[in-house]
Amino acid sequence: MYPDDSLTLHTDLYQINMMQVYFDQGIHNKKAVFEVYFRQQPFKNGYAVFAGLERIVNYLENLRFSDSDIAYLESLGYHGAFLEYLRNLKLELTVRSAQEGDLVFANEPIVQVEGPLAQCQLVETALLNIVNFQTLIATKAARIRSVIEDEPLMEFGTRRAQEMDAAIWGTRAAVIGGANGTSNVRAGKLFGIPVLGTHAHALVQVYGNDYQAFKAYASTHKNCVFLVDTYDTLRIGVPAAIQVARELGDKINFLGVRIDSGDIAYISKKVRQQLDEAGFTDAKIYASNDLDENTILNLKMQKAKIDVWG
Repeated sequence: MYPDDSLTLHTDLYQINMMQVYFDQGIHNKKAVFEVYFRQQPFKNGYAVFAGLERIVNYLENLRFSDSDIAYLESLGYHGAFLEYLRNLKLELTVRSAQEGDLVFANEPIVQVEGPLAQCQLVETALLNIVNFQTLIATKAARIRSVIEDEPLMEFGTRRAQEMDAAIWGTRAAVIGGANGTSNVRAGKLFGIPVLGTHAHALVQVYGNDYQAFKAYASTHKNCVFLVDTYDTLRIGVPAAIQVARELGDKINFLGVRIDSGDIAYISKKVRQQLDEAGFTDAKIYASNDLDENTILNLKMQKAKIDVWG
């Protein structure tokens, strides 16, 4: 549907306008140095965690104007000699950068690009786009990591990401910031990130009750984390998980249960009690549902019995 949709034109129009000025004035190859930085610390934090270098390298290595790019620019009124320059453009840029995962600060250079003026101008928008987004996500993950310390943290943000590419690169940035794994299968494939998945409320609703849903899931998947809050966590969900785990015994690996709603602090304590009394002291309690560093800190202050955060 969208043939030849490269990232070369992932820029602001005024960048190309300026490139043509430089070309017309004969200064397009003048040596220039551009620096990427941000003005304010995200989340009023004392620092940010840099991410995005991998994407920058990938973008720069593949940047070239295709025939369709040139045709589109011609339709916008750019002239022949300038378009021919773009058609034959080969980047001659030197990039100096912080390492991904480094702590960085407002109004300080993170990435420096040196090379011909017009080329530096062309890539400015994309580099800012990459660094601003991925550094934001990495910083958020680092803030959560600072609250949960060494407890497992899974990234489940794909469905709320700003579209598909943002989801996979956001996943990678979250891992740089401290996440241990992701639910995003594509990110797992591309970046070698550990993937984890349980099941949704939809599975329980399909079967109409927790027990049958958990039994069906366990018949297919040996490693089981049951979502127990579809109908009634303490009276239905957890007892059903325990029943299935007892019935199947060594046939499955009962890893634990997930809570996705309600008063997580209170419920997690009761769930822990139920699991322990049933003899499943090693079963983990997974928590999800709009969790951020502030919510998690509040749950920890209430001594919630959570083992894995998502």
